[in-house]
Amino acid sequence: MDDKISYITKEVHEEFARRMEAENQRLEDENKRQNHRIDALEKVTGQINALTISVEKMATNMENMLGAIERQGNLIEKQNDRLDAMEKEPGKDFKQIKMDMIKTVLGGIVGAAVVAVIALL
Repeated sequence: MDDKISYITKEVHEEFARRMEAENQRLEDENKRQNHRIDALEKVTGQINALTISVEKMATNMENMLGAIERQGNLIEKQNDRLDAMEKEPGKDFKQIKMDMIKTVLGGIVGAAVVAVIALL
């Protein structure tokens, strides 16, 4: 074993200390920058999460609205069918009255013809 001890000069030690201090400062500055970037990313991530939740709620609301619109469409269709039937009812009544009048007139003519034939005999 070599028992010789070697010493460094004060200038070498001070230079080493300055370099270590500069390196430590650089690392500290880098940590601050990265921490700042991480904070900004956390904020953005929170905003994206809030946006995602809002989009999910909006999709659910749109599904509910679509169901409501379909139900209303079905109700309107049923009401239109009922309205059509109600509008056609007076026409059916008029046709029936017209047929009854024609039958009455024809019955009168046939009756008059039968009476005329009987009167001629």
